[in-house]
Amino acid sequence: MYIPTANRKLICQALFKDGVLVAKKDYNAPRHPEINVPNLQVIKAMQSLTSRGFVKTQFSWQYYYYIITDEGLAYLREYLNLPQDVVPSTFKKVVRAPAPSRFGDRPEREDRGGFRRDNEGYRRRNFDENRKEGAGEGFRPEFRGGFGRGRPQQQQE
Repeated sequence: MYIPTANRKLICQALFKDGVLVAKKDYNAPRHPEINVPNLQVIKAMQSLTSRGFVKTQFSWQYYYYIITDEGLAYLREYLNLPQDVVPSTFKKVVRAPAPSRFGDRPEREDRGGFRRDNEGYRRRNFDENRKEGAGEGFRPEFRGGFGRGRPQQQQE
């Protein structure tokens, strides 16, 4: 499909600016919502870049999601005559302030050792070293024939 050079440059600039581009699958839309270019031209230009391996395409819920690859980054730098230090906004590292304390200025409690001490005797109420836990010595479960695969075979005489 023929795409005017001015429109192709606008599409490439929008892709390079953010590193990603979203287009609704509506071939009859008069304009793309973010770029002043027909939506069909955006989809076809991205399809061309995808076939050359410069863009990765993801389609979900009637929207095309285009993500620039490293090869596409180098190609767009050359096509748009941009220096090496210019990168898309998704490639920039965001410096965040450290997360504030969850409880404000409240000091840590030192009396807690990781576990609550008031319920320590709950499980070891009558603990005896010699006492065995579990089923008694006389416990011998007996399994009789069941259904399905576990059922014993009938003995033929």
